[in-house]
Amino acid sequence: MESRIALIGIIVEDENAVERLNAVLHEAARYIVGRMGIPYRKQGVCIISVVIDAPQDVISSLSGKLGMIDKVSVKTVYSKKQG
Repeated sequence: MESRIALIGIIVEDENAVERLNAVLHEAARYIVGRMGIPYRKQGVCIISVVIDAPQDVISSLSGKLGMIDKVSVKTVYSKKQG
């Protein structure tokens, strides 16, 4: 199956969602290239960027699972390159 590179942007509005979010990301750990989290205390949110190299269906599934977590917003951007 072809692999794609994607950037998943995540905004967490409730710190109680972090445990579930981390559990979902852990399920896809073998595909994650890197992750960066920035706590924005002034606004009470955390912004997380996840770079993933995985088949399209894995990326879509992960994005969907993350998006179903209460108080978590997710957007995914795909590279045009497929490999």
